[in-house]
Amino acid sequence: MIPTLRKHLAMAIGAATLLTAGMTTTAAVAQPEGHSPTWQLRQDTEAIHALGVSGVQARVIAPDGRQSVATSGTADLNTGRPVRSDGYFRMASTSKTLVATVVLQLEAEGRLSLDDTVDHWLPGVVRGNGNDGTRVTIRQLLQHTSGIHDDLPGYTTPEEYYQQRYDVHSPEQLIARAMTHAPDFPPGEGWNYSNTGYVLLGTIIQKATGRPAHQEIEDRILRPLGLNHTRWGGTSPTLPRPHAQAYQLFGPGALVNVTDQVPVDYENLSFVTTTRDENVLFRALLAGRLLPARQLTEMKRTVPVSAEVQQLWPGGRYGLGLAERPLTCGGTYWSHEGGDGGYITLNGVTDDGSRSAVVSMSEARGDTLEHILAQENAASSLIDHALCAGGGGAR
Repeated sequence: MIPTLRKHLAMAIGAATLLTAGMTTTAAVAQPEGHSPTWQLRQDTEAIHALGVSGVQARVIAPDGRQSVATSGTADLNTGRPVRSDGYFRMASTSKTLVATVVLQLEAEGRLSLDDTVDHWLPGVVRGNGNDGTRVTIRQLLQHTSGIHDDLPGYTTPEEYYQQRYDVHSPEQLIARAMTHAPDFPPGEGWNYSNTGYVLLGTIIQKATGRPAHQEIEDRILRPLGLNHTRWGGTSPTLPRPHAQAYQLFGPGALVNVTDQVPVDYENLSFVTTTRDENVLFRALLAGRLLPARQLTEMKRTVPVSAEVQQLWPGGRYGLGLAERPLTCGGTYWSHEGGDGGYITLNGVTDDGSRSAVVSMSEARGDTLEHILAQENAASSLIDHALCAGGGGAR
């Protein structure tokens, strides 16, 4: 999911207390002190922690392959252990880029068309209450222009978290929930973030290949790129070690450890990863290593996001499983952030795939709109500073 806003805008129920765990930073390559990119990364990581975010880790990869790494805060509020720069976190909606890449690979192979309707692959699945799978295309699912209403289960209070954290929902159940609602708009006539659309895409991948989407992702993307620390967790509520504990701020005095939980859309959103792997993924994608030129161009054809999401992504646009955002130094960059279960991750890569950055936070301050936007803006600034250190993005 787009972290915090989509679910947590409705959760504006209190204020927060700043956490005071210490800040540590490391750099893979020695840099002169001063306003160097590494110095800036340290400052930006500490600034996120200063908002009250318990743990932060960030990694930047330069065009020559050199890496800068910074961490801040603590991985565990009970023990005070430091954040590790190689810690796992839930990929959440960043995995939509994985799903979209597989769909576009299948299109390049002639196994499906972006103009195929949902009903062509899943007859009768999208219907009722004005929903019509004969009018919704694969392209619209990828771009969130289908109009299909999003109604995934979720928690907005500590009590709901404890009640729901081990619930398992099949793709069929999640799609059926959405069909109880009328569409948000006619297909192709608006933009609204729809996790349900990607549940449908995962099901279409299985129909087209005869294999679950996560297996296609593993064989087509993870193994070829050597992403050995990106793994599908299925219905497991835990993460591999090492990882920071994940926290959700629900309101005053309601900071809850939400690390253990089954991802709602476990088929598509159950991947865990690291900042190293996520950097490598986006660099490879934008450098043309995963898609032919025509499919990558299609992925980068964007439309404006909704007014609500503009609060998170000012000037933001959305392609096919890939977001485009402006850089303060000129041009734009490509990304797909992810957030769920306390882990919030932003990423960015320049248009040619040469410079990239990832920042992962192990606390979601989702109690008020002010805190949501402050956390988002601080993380976005880190990405912007890291990418602008190389002179800008797409022109």
